[in-house]
Amino acid sequence: MGQKAKQVKGIRRVDNWINGEPSECSSDRYGDVFDSATGERCAEVAMSNESDVDKAIAAAAGAFPSWSRTPVLRRAQVMFKLKSLVERDRAEIAELITQEHGKVLHDADGSIQRGLEVVEFACGIPHLIKGEFNDQVGTGVDTYSMRQPVGVCAGITPFNFPAMVPMWMFPLAIATGNTFILKPSEKDPSCSLKWAELLAEAGLPPGVFNVVQGDHIAVNAILNDERVAAASFVGSTPVAEHVYKTASANGKRVQALGGAKNHLVVLPDADMDKAADALVGAGYGSAGERCMAISVIVAVGDSAEPLLEKLLPKIDVLKIGTGMDNNNDMGPLITAEHRDKVASYIDIGEQEGAQLVVDGRMHDVTNLPGYFLGPTLFDYATHDMRVYKEEIFGPVLTMIRVDTFDEAIQLVNDHEYGNGTSIFTRDGDAAREFSNNIEVGMVGVNVPIPVPLAFHSFGGWKRSLFGDMSIYGMEGVRFYTRLKTVTSRWPTGIRKGADFSMPTM
Repeated sequence: MGQKAKQVKGIRRVDNWINGEPSECSSDRYGDVFDSATGERCAEVAMSNESDVDKAIAAAAGAFPSWSRTPVLRRAQVMFKLKSLVERDRAEIAELITQEHGKVLHDADGSIQRGLEVVEFACGIPHLIKGEFNDQVGTGVDTYSMRQPVGVCAGITPFNFPAMVPMWMFPLAIATGNTFILKPSEKDPSCSLKWAELLAEAGLPPGVFNVVQGDHIAVNAILNDERVAAASFVGSTPVAEHVYKTASANGKRVQALGGAKNHLVVLPDADMDKAADALVGAGYGSAGERCMAISVIVAVGDSAEPLLEKLLPKIDVLKIGTGMDNNNDMGPLITAEHRDKVASYIDIGEQEGAQLVVDGRMHDVTNLPGYFLGPTLFDYATHDMRVYKEEIFGPVLTMIRVDTFDEAIQLVNDHEYGNGTSIFTRDGDAAREFSNNIEVGMVGVNVPIPVPLAFHSFGGWKRSLFGDMSIYGMEGVRFYTRLKTVTSRWPTGIRKGADFSMPTM
């Protein structure tokens, strides 16, 4: 599949990439990688130790002085070449994602496209890092600013988007002149080596991009190393908090994107067909393993029954199976353990008294050999139930009924997460009121998954984001650079002596 992974006893081995070439892990620990549609072991992945991480950081630190001084046009050319290479190998990358993660090929391809948009954005880096200039701020005095790279950067990425999320990080980090270490999820690690190969083919010098496979040992080694200047993380909130606290305590700048519980508010005047289509796609697409998945329906007033009338037939005809079949709508979950965790929340919802309208545990797809679970729908949930409060990260939709628009806003604002939310309505005034007063970082109006395009920035509020800056877009440019401001005066003649007063106009 393109990745330079060593074959061990018939099983493909996924190791590290350090200083421009494959690098065998010095640890004797390896984890299993499974084909989530069949349950078969398809690879084993290195579990790097501190010495492996040290080797990668040393390579990145060694490459930084030269790469940071490389002309910005040259750095942009690498991004242009990378874009071309990803487009060339796009089908192969999608298959790699689907084999290890399970999402349907068309969904995998869509995630590559969203990552490519950040690469395209990074191609414009000469413009994006331009500074400002004022001449004659004082007599013979000029002031100008510039944005310079911060140093060695690290990205710790989740299993649900093994291609897209790394591309949210390393293109901007590298284009702005930093060097980069990627620690991908150990559940679907192979895309990371594909990025390393393509960047090398694009002309990136050795050491600028490195890959360290592994688990929490590798993560903590990265976070505690003083040579790493910045760390980006996407994953669950408990881990995001750990990453933020640990990296910050070690003097790093951090952006740590955590969990979500995204609400879709449906007003009585909404187009119920479109709202139902949106809920099926945003709730069950990628088996619900998206941080921007809709997991809560907030039915306002008398909207619940007409919405259910449209929604239930659409759930009933969902096509579920192997992600390699593009006719399917939804594939398996990532591992048996995660499938069982999601199923346990269905048990919890029943015990808490929510009405189980559709039970994914009883779906025929659960008889397949992979890690499958059918779509689930709860109704009449309440704000104190765990199925409402906690991130499930699976194909489980929970509906709460409220009487008024104001109650809907209060419900969303009271939740600990503030990643994404949407409203479906024909009322422009209601949509404007919702957008202005909702305490959530990303808002959709008749759009179920409001993920900003690459020239804007992605990030939630409250316990969905730790750190001051969102990811990609101009926030990403600022995260990977430091502002420097220079004030200069060039004397026109022989100096008459020192001047000890404060410079003024």
